[in-house]
Amino acid sequence: MPETERSPLLPKGPPNEPRQNLVLLWIGIWSMIFISSVDGTIVATLISTIGSSLESMQLSSWIGTAYPLSFCAFTPLYGRLANIFGRWPSVLFAGTLFGGGTVLCGFATTMPQLIAFRAIAGIGGGMTIVGSIIVSDSVPLRSRALHQGFANVAIGGAIGAPIGGWLGATIGWRAAFIGQAPFVFLALFLLWREIREPEFILNANRHSFCSKLKRVDYAGSASLVISLLCFLVGMHFQTTARYGWDNPRVWGLLAASVVVACAFIAIENHFAPEPVMPLRMLKCRTPAFANLTMFLLSVFSFSTIYNAPLYFTAAHVRSSTDAGVHLIPLSGMIAFGSVYTEWYMHKTGRYWWLQIFACLTVVITSVALAFWDAATPEWILYTTLVPFGFGFAALSTTAILALISSVPTEEIPVATGLLFLSRVMGQVIGVLLSAVLAQALLARNLRASIVGPGSAEVIEKILDSTEYIHTLPLDLQQKAAVSWLGAIHVVFCCQIVLAALLLLSVLPIEENNLPGKVKKSDSGAERRRIGTP
Repeated sequence: MPETERSPLLPKGPPNEPRQNLVLLWIGIWSMIFISSVDGTIVATLISTIGSSLESMQLSSWIGTAYPLSFCAFTPLYGRLANIFGRWPSVLFAGTLFGGGTVLCGFATTMPQLIAFRAIAGIGGGMTIVGSIIVSDSVPLRSRALHQGFANVAIGGAIGAPIGGWLGATIGWRAAFIGQAPFVFLALFLLWREIREPEFILNANRHSFCSKLKRVDYAGSASLVISLLCFLVGMHFQTTARYGWDNPRVWGLLAASVVVACAFIAIENHFAPEPVMPLRMLKCRTPAFANLTMFLLSVFSFSTIYNAPLYFTAAHVRSSTDAGVHLIPLSGMIAFGSVYTEWYMHKTGRYWWLQIFACLTVVITSVALAFWDAATPEWILYTTLVPFGFGFAALSTTAILALISSVPTEEIPVATGLLFLSRVMGQVIGVLLSAVLAQALLARNLRASIVGPGSAEVIEKILDSTEYIHTLPLDLQQKAAVSWLGAIHVVFCCQIVLAALLLLSVLPIEENNLPGKVKKSDSGAERRRIGTP
């Protein structure tokens, strides 16, 4: 028989290469996502405890702010870094910053130290982005929906709040930070064992480290980070710190953000050989509208998640526990929506009509929220957010699948970083803008209903804390509740417009093929274990 007929159809892989264990890979990725999610809710429950322990309550709000600020600012950098240096070096860098910063938080002795360490951990929060990139490398697009859905379930199942409360009351708040380290480093160990770099990364690894450093877009990265930080800190001063729009700290930072953003656009379009965020991608139909969809979805989602509990705690003067109980059906539907979406896309390879249906569920929820009033029946309060839970889960998955199916394989990491930026910016803006609107309307309503000696002090305390409402006499409680209800109603009505824009944003998204197999040319099927020559 001729040699060609006896030759194997597929070439042999590198000798002694261990088989990739996808189960261990998923455990590592989902562990990172879960720990990142748990971290935020743990810290939220411990802010007052930490502030009292370090005797610095006036700075305690920055504990919860420092992490998302740095995370949002550095999010888009990881996509390009994963392409230049590889998946494993990028996830190692991010995981070390997150784990190291979190451990240092547990040993902080002053509030400024703790805030700085939280910012360091936030820079490392980009490990979730690299995890998403690794999923894209390891499975075909149709199966990626399956694993993306499970990741969403992991996020939705975060149990940080009760863990944080228990640790704060028993072992101490420092254990909440130090206790995360073993899980982070276990995830890094599993990823070190199982990550396979794409072929184009292995080819690039033949170049020297100095040549890789020359590929980094330093000017673009710096201008992007500075612009985002100026915007986020300026908005923080306006909302959380309650500075007026005429305060130089507010308008100065926002103006600086615009100026630096213009410089960033010029750098990316005309000077950067490998832009950290290739804006040309946004000139293409599907990538542009997929990012717009994710942004609008995040704005709507976090505005809803922020204001719905306020309806119970402020407008109905109920406990935060009662507000949390009303959100349980939402969490359950997010989990169900993730599982159904993963099954549907894995089975059919299609997503266009699914995302249309998901948007309609968001529209239905937005209209129903606008009808919430003081006499709304309990069963409606429990079920209103259920359709939104499905829509949020489905759109979170379809947006990223639509995006990565429309760009070349080498651009998937950068596209993923851009989508994560759209998401976190939507989250921040959703909370900030809804808070600004609600606070402005609340202040107007309170000044109209609460008058007389001492009214200014009472109004200021109501604006500062919903818990203060519970200490007021019944007549003032009623006035405060009605004022809150009027403010939240306007916010919910504005969200109808937002939901309609969300529906319009998904219409132009093209339905690309989701192959059931990984193409060698697309995925780098010839992968080697890290360190294998």
